[in-house]
Amino acid sequence: MTTRPGRRRSAGRGTADGPVTIADVAREAGVSAATVSRTVNGNYPVAAATRERIESAMHSLGYTVNAHARALAGSSSRIVGIVVNDVVDPFFGYITRGVQQESAERNLLCLVCSSQGRPERELAYVELLIQQRADVVVLVGGSYDDADYVAKMARHARSLASLGSVLTLCGRPSLGTDAPVVSVDYDNEGGAFAATDHLLNAGHRRILYLGGPTELSTTRHRVAGHRRALEARGITPDPELIRTGAFGRRWGQEHLHEALDAGLDFTAVFAANDLLAAGVYQAVREAGLQIPQDLSIIGYDDMPVSVELTPALTTVRVPLEELGRSAVRAALDSLREDDPMVRSRDKDTLGTHVVVRDSVGPPRNAG
Repeated sequence: MTTRPGRRRSAGRGTADGPVTIADVAREAGVSAATVSRTVNGNYPVAAATRERIESAMHSLGYTVNAHARALAGSSSRIVGIVVNDVVDPFFGYITRGVQQESAERNLLCLVCSSQGRPERELAYVELLIQQRADVVVLVGGSYDDADYVAKMARHARSLASLGSVLTLCGRPSLGTDAPVVSVDYDNEGGAFAATDHLLNAGHRRILYLGGPTELSTTRHRVAGHRRALEARGITPDPELIRTGAFGRRWGQEHLHEALDAGLDFTAVFAANDLLAAGVYQAVREAGLQIPQDLSIIGYDDMPVSVELTPALTTVRVPLEELGRSAVRAALDSLREDDPMVRSRDKDTLGTHVVVRDSVGPPRNAG
């Protein structure tokens, strides 16, 4: 190996070119700065051959670890940070529980942050977790299609990678090919296709789709699956029957009333999540109708409320706790890679399926 001419081999004393840095060692060894950081701190496994190259480069360049920084790194807790929209929402709550359980089993401290659906707060929380030198940051749920937000979050991903840490996207779209992230997802669009197909198999052709913020990636994918299932049966989706806006119980109640009052022709409702479906149930009863005799309903997520409703709600099962666990496992596995960009090349996708209960029957005018 060669050394840079004129540079003194000591990280602790200044020279004309400045002290030797981790980046210098990384270039000399042909690895990422993150891998050098993990080797120095000893917080994650590094292949023996890689470790040998790094140690040889450190010796060749005269790199000396800052003892104070090493002591601080050694005394800090290993941290997994998770950023969710709302800890009260069961969708995020169950994913959080999976992250916490997997973290606890691996002796990791789990910090939970709630953004309340504000992109700027998400960015701020991730930045704070970077400052806390979190090993893993898990970003949960759909995101809004905003170029400035994506660019800033991608920069955060690169900052984490430079520290030997990783950003994990859990149930949300990519940040682009240059962002070193781990992605864990569920078959969102496929679940929506299956839900619509279940209603079609029961004989329904006029299906009202309700819910989800219009700009949210989760909503876009569920609507895409719904439309694809209709088109697969030769049915042209009716824009009047696709109404997006929110996921809550009250939104479902109010918009089911609006659809009924407007005299829309439909025999079934695809509610974008189970809480929204609960609001639809209430509106159906207030209108003097019965489920499924007058109106069939299918939900999404398979929350506890789905079996508390009467009749029990047919819905799409999302393995939320396993999704959280998988996010932690995938992140820790990725930290064993020498190249942070390897993290962006694969995505773990968990399956979804319809759980059949009692809220779907044939159309009221069948036969």
